[in-house]
Amino acid sequence: MASLKLFLKSSVGRKFLVAVTGLGLSGFVLTHMAGNLLMFVRPEAYNTYGHKLTSTPLIYLAEAGLLAMFLIHMGLALKLALENRTARAMGPSQNPSTCEKSARFGSQYMALTGVLVLVFVILHLISFKYGTYYAVTYNGVEMRDLHRLVIEKFKLPLYTGWYLVSMLVLFVHLAHGFSASFQSLGLFSVRNCLIKKLGWAFAFLVAGGFFIQPIYGYFYGGN
Repeated sequence: MASLKLFLKSSVGRKFLVAVTGLGLSGFVLTHMAGNLLMFVRPEAYNTYGHKLTSTPLIYLAEAGLLAMFLIHMGLALKLALENRTARAMGPSQNPSTCEKSARFGSQYMALTGVLVLVFVILHLISFKYGTYYAVTYNGVEMRDLHRLVIEKFKLPLYTGWYLVSMLVLFVHLAHGFSASFQSLGLFSVRNCLIKKLGWAFAFLVAGGFFIQPIYGYFYGGN
């Protein structure tokens, strides 16, 4: 137990926790994006999916777990970023590869993009989780008409623009963070270009899936 505490207090241990929580949050945004794609099927499918998620008693446990992961990830990541900034005694390696240059560029903005993602999450929760409640009934079951609220929000130019910019920020954060998590766990070398390409692909998939939703809502929602 003592050795575990020492490990978690060390720089390596903190990087391990940031990596694990980062991958956990990456899995969440992927599944959240996939669930949101039901808005392209029909309102009933989207609303029923949301109703099933929020009506289960496990939702409180899931939300508590997500909040804990987010706070641990954010707090430790910011601490590591500050430590790295004050401890740059070694100069850059000579003749870095293209992948290393890309990683160095991405890591420089991880703290900033992370804070911006946090701001987006807070405003997103205010807009949807605690937003206007519209009711709809399917097969005798009354539930929240979240589809109506989503389309209503995406009809607003300023909100849609803010959402799209936020998804670009999320893309930048995931593109580096996803691959860096595997490297922090010791599964891949920092010189491995394949895992960096995988990070870009994952970021494109998630952010791209979120990106098309406001565009659809703004131009085609309600039609």
